[in-house]
Amino acid sequence: MSAIAEDTTNLEAARAVLLETFGYGEFRPGQEEVIRHLLAGRSAAAVFPTGGGKSLCYQLPALLLPGLTLVVSPLIALMKDQIDQLTRRGVAAGRLDSTLTADEVRTLMEAVRKGTLRLLYCAPERFANERFRQAISRVRVSLFAVDEAHCVSEWGHNFRPDYLKLAGFGKLCGAERILALTATATPQVLTDVCRGFGIAPECAVRTGFHRENLTLRTTPVRAADRDALLLERLSSGASQDSREISGPAIVYVTQQKTAEDVASALMRAGLPARAYHAGMEDDERARVQDWFLESAEAVVVATIAFGMGIDKADIRKVIHYNLPKSLENLAQEIGRAGRDGRAALCESFYCTDDLLALQNFAYGDTPDLGAVRDLLAELARFAEGPGEMELSLYDLAARHDIRLLVVRTLLTYLELAGYLEAGTPIYAEYELRPLVSFEEILNRFQGERREFLRGIFRQARKAKVWSHLDLETAAQALGAPRDRLIRALDYLAEQSLLEVRAAGLRHPYRWLRRPAELEEMAQLAQSLHQRTLERESREIARLDQVLTLAAHDGCQTAFLAAHFGEQLAHPCGHCSWCENGGQPARLLPATPVRLDETRLRQAVSLWRETPDLTQALAGPRAFTRFLTGLPSPRQTRAKLKSHPLFGTFAHVPFAEVLAAVATPRSGVVDNGSQ
Repeated sequence: MSAIAEDTTNLEAARAVLLETFGYGEFRPGQEEVIRHLLAGRSAAAVFPTGGGKSLCYQLPALLLPGLTLVVSPLIALMKDQIDQLTRRGVAAGRLDSTLTADEVRTLMEAVRKGTLRLLYCAPERFANERFRQAISRVRVSLFAVDEAHCVSEWGHNFRPDYLKLAGFGKLCGAERILALTATATPQVLTDVCRGFGIAPECAVRTGFHRENLTLRTTPVRAADRDALLLERLSSGASQDSREISGPAIVYVTQQKTAEDVASALMRAGLPARAYHAGMEDDERARVQDWFLESAEAVVVATIAFGMGIDKADIRKVIHYNLPKSLENLAQEIGRAGRDGRAALCESFYCTDDLLALQNFAYGDTPDLGAVRDLLAELARFAEGPGEMELSLYDLAARHDIRLLVVRTLLTYLELAGYLEAGTPIYAEYELRPLVSFEEILNRFQGERREFLRGIFRQARKAKVWSHLDLETAAQALGAPRDRLIRALDYLAEQSLLEVRAAGLRHPYRWLRRPAELEEMAQLAQSLHQRTLERESREIARLDQVLTLAAHDGCQTAFLAAHFGEQLAHPCGHCSWCENGGQPARLLPATPVRLDETRLRQAVSLWRETPDLTQALAGPRAFTRFLTGLPSPRQTRAKLKSHPLFGTFAHVPFAEVLAAVATPRSGVVDNGSQ
C-alpha cells in the first residue's frame, strides 16, 4: 500500500473513532495533522493553546495502535479527570500516582502486562522507580506521550529536572513513537523539545495562539487603588462593554496570603468568592474546585495552583491582580477563559510595585557558589566508601541551604553529564498507628510469623500516636530482608489492623565517574553554579517581557502571539492599545525605595555577633535571602522566620541588598561565594 493510501486509511479509521467513541464530527485545528503523523509511525509535537484539544491527540491513537499508550503528566487532578471521561466512554485507562494503595498498583500493572489497558497515565517522578522501568520495558509501548513538554527546556518558564530524563526513558522502553505536548512553547523552547525527543521539525504542529473572543487588557494601577478596581470589574453586569461581561471569574494573585485577603474583601462586598492555593488542605481545595465548576457566577482568587486540568468552558473573566511572572504564564492562564467561544475578558492589573517581589523570588532560588561546592564535596565523600549512597534530598537541601528543586536539578545535571546514576527511591522509615492493640494483632498469628511481627513491634520507637520504625535497622536486627518487613506491614494495613505511612524518602545514587582532581571538582562546581545564574537571568528577562507587553506601542495581542511564533495579519481591534486609539499604556512608577546603609551595617553586626545566625546564614546570598524575607531550607530548620531581622529589607530589590552585603566593608563576603 502506498504512503498516501495508508494515510487515507488511517484517517478514515481515526474519523470513525472520533465520532463513535468521542462523539465529535470534526477534528479541531491541528489534531488531524498530529494524529496523521502518529498513525504513520512518526513522532510529533503539538503546540496548541490551553483548551485546544491536546489530549485527543494521544487518546484517539491509543485506540488504533496495537500496544500501550504511556502518558506522562505532572497533574494528578488532570489524570483523574481524563480517566473518568475515558472510562465513561468505555476506554480502558488507568493512572499510577501516589494516592494508590499497593494492591491497586499491583492490579493496574497486571492489566498492563496482560495488554488489557489502552492508556496508562503516570507522573514523571514514577520513572525513578526501577521496578516500574523494568515492567514497562517488557511491554510494547506504541506511543509515549509527554504532556507539559516545555518542562524539558531550560529556556522554558517551568523547567523541571525530571523531564530531562524522559527522552532517555522513551528510548529505553523502546517507544515506537513519541508525542510531546504543550500550550506554551516559544520557537526556541519548541526547538529544544524537538531536539530532546528526536522529533523532526516538520512533525511539530503549532496552531494559532490568537483567539478572537478574548479581549486582552493591560491596566496600569496603583497598589492603593487595585482592590476598588477589582471590585468594579467583578461587580458589573452584562452589556456590550467587555468590561461588563458577567459570569464565572478567576483572579490570579502571587501569594497565598493575598488570595485569602482578596477573597475575604470580595465576600464582604457581597460577591460569591473563595480563595484557592497550595497551602490549603487537599479536601478544601477539592471543595472549592467543585463549587467553581458547578457555579455560573463563582469567583476564585487563586495562586497559579488553580486552573490546571479545570474543564470549564464558560469562564468569562481572568484577571491578574498581581503581575504574571512571564508571558508564558499569562498565556496559559488567560487560555482558560471563553473556551465556549463567547466573549471573555482577560485583564492584567499592572502595578509596578509587584515587580520587586517577583524579582526577589527569582533571585532567591540561586544558591551561593560555596553551597554548591560543599554539596559536591559531600557527594565526593560518599565515593570513598563501597556501594550506593542513600540521600535524603530534604536533608541535603537543609545542610547546604539550597532549595529542594535546585538540589534535584543539580543532581540531574550530574546524571546527564555521566557523573552519577540514580536508583529507585526508597523509604527509610515507616510510621505505624495501631487500629487495635499490638497484642491483639499478635494473637491473630502463630509460630514464626507471630514472633516476626513481635520483633517488628519491638523495633518501633513508641510515640504518643505514631510509632516510628527504621526499616534498615529493623531488618538487620531481625535478620530479614527489608522487603519482608514492608510486605508484613502492608498486609496488616490491608486487614485494617494498622495504619501505615511511609516516611524518610531516600534517593540512592552511585558515582559512575568521580572528578579525578580537586581542580576538576572546582570547575564542576563553577559550571553548575553558572547554570543556576543563567536560570536566574532568564527569569528576570521574562519579567521584563511582561512589562514590555504593557507598554508596547502596537497591538498587544499581536505582540503576545509573536512571542509564541504566530504572526497576525492585522491588529486584533480589542486589546488595550487597539481600543485606546493606538496609544501605548503609561506604566505608573513604582514606589521609590531606599537602602538604609546604616541599618544594613547594624544588621551585619548583629549577624556577626549571633552564632545561630552565622551558622545558618553562611554566605552573601543566604544572608540577603534572610534580610529580604525569602525563606530557605536552613532558615526553616533554624526557625529564623520569627527573627526580628527576617524581612527587614523586603522592600528593597534583592540585587541591591546583595551588592551591598557582598562588598568587603560589609563584613559578610567570603571568598567570592556568590
